[in-house]
Amino acid sequence: MSEFIVIAGLSGAGRSAAADHLEDLGWFVIDNVPAKLIPKLGELVASPGAAAERLALVIRSGDYEEKIRPALEALRATADDVRILFLDAGTEVLVRRYESSRRRHPAARGDDRVADAIERERTILGPVKAQADVVVDTTNLNVHQLRDRLVELFGTESPSARLQTAVVSFGYKHGLPLDVDIVFDCRFLPNPHWVDELRPLTGRDAPVRDFVLTQPQTAEFLERLGGLLALVLPAYAREGKSYLTIAFGCTGGRHRSVVMVEEVAELLRAHGFDPAVKHRDMSR
Repeated sequence: MSEFIVIAGLSGAGRSAAADHLEDLGWFVIDNVPAKLIPKLGELVASPGAAAERLALVIRSGDYEEKIRPALEALRATADDVRILFLDAGTEVLVRRYESSRRRHPAARGDDRVADAIERERTILGPVKAQADVVVDTTNLNVHQLRDRLVELFGTESPSARLQTAVVSFGYKHGLPLDVDIVFDCRFLPNPHWVDELRPLTGRDAPVRDFVLTQPQTAEFLERLGGLLALVLPAYAREGKSYLTIAFGCTGGRHRSVVMVEEVAELLRAHGFDPAVKHRDMSR
């Protein structure tokens, strides 16, 4: 079985680091592969006696519609499993990374500011991101956390064809996460922050959990959400989606969203999934 991961994303978002981590996980990595060679690699790997069956290809910014998209479509025609990993990051963070490296941004023109070049590249790569199987936001990730995320996604000996799920809590005041598929706003629920004895606790503490779950709206919300998940999860799997990340947000990301994530993780397990659970802002 031939398996490919196509690593794409913004310059400075961690493509090279991701390639190094995947190589450590046993993938054969080819960096900066020209688009016209991508279909040939699919043919070579599919041929009997191929030396490598799991390849990770790093692609750089380029003409997506005329070169990269046709190459990836041709690769999908010959390979058994092709997934696109897109690495994203906030512009301010990318500017700091480039300023510290003192390298010229590949999308820069003339006397462009780094931020202008980043936004130009973001526009160029928009269609690639739209086609990605999984988007990883590296804004707040160090190299070790990026590796943990890649191990979570690709670290098994033989990646499962099943839909992999993750649930994430976050606080709106810290910004929406970039690398999620579905977002639910939990701010319609009463806020434990305004209860003095609950304020220093988190949604993992029993008093906060009991406060949130005993609200009249909570039970109805979870019941309807359970029905929605029962409908969409098998549909996503039938359509060939490999990864699904569901985010729940509240004001600070410490109370209501954390409770909801823990409850929804149990719902997913009841449907036969093994979700990864992350509380992005719980410790802030």
